[in-house]
Amino acid sequence: MATIMRMPEVLANATEAIISKWLVEEGSTFATGQPIAEVETEKAVVEVVAETDGILGQYLAKSGATVAVGEPIAVLLQQGEGAAEIAQALAKENISAAESSVTPTPTIAVAAEIKIAENVSAEQDHGTRIFSSPLARRLAKENGIDPKNLHGTGPDGRIVKRDVQAAIASGVTTKVSAPPSTPAKALSLGESSYIAIPHSRMRQAIARRLTESKSTVPHFYLTAPVIADDLLNMRKKINEWSQSKVSVTDLILKTVAAAFADVPDANVIWTTEEMRKFDDVDISIAVATDNGLITPVVRGVNQMNLAQISATTADLIERARIGRLKQNEIMGGSFSVTNLGMYGTDEFSAILNPPQSAILAVGAAKQKPVVVNGVIGIASVVNFTLSVDHRAIDGALAAQWLAAFVKRFENPMWLVV
Repeated sequence: MATIMRMPEVLANATEAIISKWLVEEGSTFATGQPIAEVETEKAVVEVVAETDGILGQYLAKSGATVAVGEPIAVLLQQGEGAAEIAQALAKENISAAESSVTPTPTIAVAAEIKIAENVSAEQDHGTRIFSSPLARRLAKENGIDPKNLHGTGPDGRIVKRDVQAAIASGVTTKVSAPPSTPAKALSLGESSYIAIPHSRMRQAIARRLTESKSTVPHFYLTAPVIADDLLNMRKKINEWSQSKVSVTDLILKTVAAAFADVPDANVIWTTEEMRKFDDVDISIAVATDNGLITPVVRGVNQMNLAQISATTADLIERARIGRLKQNEIMGGSFSVTNLGMYGTDEFSAILNPPQSAILAVGAAKQKPVVVNGVIGIASVVNFTLSVDHRAIDGALAAQWLAAFVKRFENPMWLVV
């Protein structure tokens, strides 16, 4: 029996998403668990997978279309079904082209003159229409690239994200020249000027989430300077023997998980209905991308060895930066780690990522004078700052967890015993 596939709520509270690319062609079969489409959200490009075996009978929204959650995006068929079943499914759901972003085939067209909701830019240039996806259009605009000078490799010659990225990588200058009647983007205000840069969907989401967190969650902060020489030396020795190189962040994740084993009551999140305490340690890691910050989740860190953590984080970070994370990889997590030490930042306080109850901010390892057993010396010191939701974790419990983390970080021999 033919069924209607609808835009899923790929992120909590999301109201719409963009179909970045269909991964299964019309008329092709697919299997349970196979990715059918890539959907662009405010945070990432997410793969939507098939819940059953079937045939993709017809797209109801083309690549590049912005579709509200719950709206139809495709007709799915079973073996032996075809155009008649597609028409019946559309009629049963009372779906029309105007209502559902449908681009019907001529055999079941409802109104040929309806402007289908592809949400694709059609720019006029001496009678030539130039089609581009919303993601490609935004990327081109942010980099001052004129789509008219690009060759589209998407469906029907549409300009897609990879075309713009190729132009950027090649260094080709395809700057958009404003028509004579259009004022320059640099606007003069007295003796000053500025350039207006429209907010991306991701930047809007980040602003909304951080404002909500800072204004509704009662933050408090604990800071600990930690001597890092033994751990850094151990990392050096591990990497002399390991095929996969272990980063400082990998060691921090492993130490975070161990600290939760020492203080399990801190592995909680706050919801309006209940406190949720977790057995496994799922840690979000902050990754900087061109469009903003994204936090993929490393799941079950407490069950991984260092090589597994290293491989998992490297994969997540790489795919986060090119916008290829899956839905389940950006959802959940009970704790976050954000590391600005690589930029030379000495110390900072991070904003919580609700509903998580804590986030650990990591500064740079710097040579500083320290006193050990009454003797002044020089050591590599890292400043850690723990931001905590006071509703879920009391001050004493947070202090116990941070003390457990510091003890293990400064004495890393537990990693090999």
